[in-house]
Amino acid sequence: MDELPVLLGVGALVLVVSVVAVRVSIRLGFPSLLLYLGIGVVLGEAGFGIRFDNPALTQALGLAALVLILTEGGLTTRWSAVKPSLGPGILLSTVAVVISIAVTGAALHWLLGLDWRLALLWGAVLASTDAAAVFSVLRTAGVGKRLVGALELESGINDAPAYIAVVVLASGEAVDWSLPLLVVYELLTGLALGLAFGWLGAQALRRAALPATGLYPLATVAVCVLAYSSGQLAHASGLLATYVAGLVLGNSQLPHRSDTLSFAEGLGWLAQIGLFVLLGLFASPTRLLEALIPGLVAGAVVLLLARPLSVVLSLLPFRLPWREQTFLSWAGLRGAVPIVLAMIPLSEGVPGAQRLVDAVFVLVIVLTVLQGATLSPLARILGLTKAAQAHEIEVDSAPLDELGAELLQVRIQEGSKLHGVYLSELRLPAGATVSLVVRGGTGFTPQKTSRLQVEDQLLVVTTATDRDATERRIRAVDRAGRLARWHGESGA
Repeated sequence: MDELPVLLGVGALVLVVSVVAVRVSIRLGFPSLLLYLGIGVVLGEAGFGIRFDNPALTQALGLAALVLILTEGGLTTRWSAVKPSLGPGILLSTVAVVISIAVTGAALHWLLGLDWRLALLWGAVLASTDAAAVFSVLRTAGVGKRLVGALELESGINDAPAYIAVVVLASGEAVDWSLPLLVVYELLTGLALGLAFGWLGAQALRRAALPATGLYPLATVAVCVLAYSSGQLAHASGLLATYVAGLVLGNSQLPHRSDTLSFAEGLGWLAQIGLFVLLGLFASPTRLLEALIPGLVAGAVVLLLARPLSVVLSLLPFRLPWREQTFLSWAGLRGAVPIVLAMIPLSEGVPGAQRLVDAVFVLVIVLTVLQGATLSPLARILGLTKAAQAHEIEVDSAPLDELGAELLQVRIQEGSKLHGVYLSELRLPAGATVSLVVRGGTGFTPQKTSRLQVEDQLLVVTTATDRDATERRIRAVDRAGRLARWHGESGA
C-alpha cells in the first residue's frame, strides 16, 4: 500500500506527458507511438531501471489494448465513408496479406538465411498494418475518402488473418490442405459474430432505460469486448468480431451516440498510450542495436517490395490509377501490432523469436519516421489531397442526439473554389446551414450576403439525413465553384 501513491503518481505523470506528446506528434506529422515508445524506454532498464521482460504478459496486455483500439476504430468509422471502398479494403486485408507473407518470407529466406518457416513467420508478423497509426494519421491527412476508407478497412480487418498466420506458424504444427479452410472458418465466423453482437447490442441499447448517461458508452464498449471473447472461445477471429461489432454499433442510432464516441476515443488513446509505453519498457536498447541490420533489411523488403506487390496484385480487379496505388503502397503504416504479434512466437519459445522481436522494434521505429513524416507531402505531390474536406467533430451536447443533428467543420484552403462564393450561392440542402464562420481568429454569424474566403473555418449544422448530401455539395463547390452542377460536378 505504501507504493500505491508512487505508482499512481508515475502513471498519471506518464499519461499527462503522453497527452501533451499527441500535440507534438501532430505538428511533426507522424504517429505519436514513437514518443510513447521513448517514454517506455526512458522508464525501462536503460533509464530509470524499471525491468520488464515478460513476453507472455506483454502479449496478453498487448492483445487487450488492441481490442480496445479496434473497438474505437470500428465505432468511429462511418459506413457511408468506407462503403465505396469495401472491395479494395477487403482485398487489401486478405489477399494482400497472403501475398505480403509470401514475398517477405521468400526475400528474407534469401537475404538473411532464415529457414522457410521462420522466414514466413517474419512475413506474417510484418503483414499487418497498424490500426492506431492509420486512424490517427490518415484522418488528418486531407486525402480523398475512397483511399482513407480502403486503408481504414484494411487496418481494422487485416489484424485477423495476420494473427491466424502467426499462431499457425509459431505452433510448429504441420501445415496441410485444411489450413485455408480453417482460415475461412475463423474469418467468416468472426464476421458473423461481429454482425450479431453489433445488431443485438444496438437493439438492446435503444430499448434500455439506463439510469445514467455514462452507462451507455460503458455498455457499448462491453458489447465489443464480449464479441472478441465469444469469437476466441468459438475458435474464430475475435479481432475481426470486435471491429465489425464496433462498426455496426457506431453506425446505428444509439442513444447518446456522441457521448459514446467521445468515450471510445478517449479509451482508444488510453489503450495506445499504455500499449506503446509497455512495449518501450520491454525493449532493450542493447539488443536493438544488434538487430539494426536485420531490421533495416526487413523494413526495406516490406516497404519497397512486399507492400507494393501486394497492393498492385490484390487490386488488379479495380484498375486504380497509379497515383492511388503508389499512395496505398506507401501508406501501409506499421506500429504496435507487429510488435504484439512478434510476442506470440517469443512466448511459445520459437528459436530465433527474440531476434524477430528486436528487428520488428527497429523496423517500426524507422518506418514510422519515414512513412509518417512523408505521407502528407506524398499525397500533395501525387495530387490526392482534397482542399475542403468536411469532417465530423465530436459534440457532447445531448440535445443534438435527440434532434438527430450533426456538426461539420470545414476549412477553406488555398486553391479552393469556395473562395469568393457568397453564402446564398452555396445552396446547401434544406436541412443544413452554416451557423458560424471563423476568420482571422474572430467568429461571426454569416448572412446570405457573406462571402467566403481562403482560411475561413465554417461550422455547418445538418440533420443526420442530409449530412451526406451536404458533404457532397461542399466538395462540389470546392472543386468547381458556384456553378458546380453546370460543370457536372456532384462532389462524389
